[in-house]
Amino acid sequence: MKKNYAQEKSTLKLAMAQMLVEGGNKEANLNRAVERIVEAAKNGVDLVLLPEAMDLGWTHSSAKIQAKPIPSGSTFQILAKAAKDNQVYVCAGIVEKDGDRTFNSAVLINRKGELVLKHRKINELDIAHDVYDQGDRINVCETEFGTIGLLICADATAKDYMLTRSLGYLGADLILLPSSWAVEADHDNNKNPYGGLWRNAFMPVCKEFNLNIAAVSNVGDIIDGPWKGWYCIGNSIFMSNNAENTSVLPYGKNADTIHYQDVVLMERPARGTSWYGYWSTLNDNN
Repeated sequence: MKKNYAQEKSTLKLAMAQMLVEGGNKEANLNRAVERIVEAAKNGVDLVLLPEAMDLGWTHSSAKIQAKPIPSGSTFQILAKAAKDNQVYVCAGIVEKDGDRTFNSAVLINRKGELVLKHRKINELDIAHDVYDQGDRINVCETEFGTIGLLICADATAKDYMLTRSLGYLGADLILLPSSWAVEADHDNNKNPYGGLWRNAFMPVCKEFNLNIAAVSNVGDIIDGPWKGWYCIGNSIFMSNNAENTSVLPYGKNADTIHYQDVVLMERPARGTSWYGYWSTLNDNN
């Protein structure tokens, strides 16, 4: 008789805020983010997930000038106040200044407005190397719901999905992935539907580690940087434990929306070398 690993630990209500990000317009972007947090909180959510570099826009040239430190900088403080005022967790991608270095970072803020996890993007696209420095570590944190891990966009596509799999080994029940997904202006989504790269990256990790992945992209025109003239298209994705359920948000540069997702966090079926035994049961059940 095979062991039943499907033991529910907790649930949380997630708001996936697929919002417009205007390159270089920090004030408008932060105001919009706070509006989304307030709206989501009124709908009873536990956690609001915002896009990558949602303060300035991915690779926008203002990064070197307008990036602020974490947690002392004004960008973080505005989001922290919104989290505290609305009694929700907030996860957001923001640009971070640390001395003379600039990072594409993401933060997880708790209901008290406290920083509980920070990540600096590791697997950055080569076209962004002149804008952002490279992160050098990954981590998870314990919350009232379970263990949460944090990555950013292309971190999930690192070779053999080693970064997401590493978070699985660290015990993540849920991986949050602020993202900025873009296409060329002439992209035909009917002929070449967007999203396969991400679903293919998430599926094996969700299955192997019985965890959830939530990725939220921004929408809007890219007005500066290497991809100037492209546009961000949302198409944000949630994939559940064992990849049994997938939610995909609307595609398009005007597809500004909030999606509410019930997330079930499961007890970890294994740790360390005992994962091999768990994986053998998956193979036996196929």
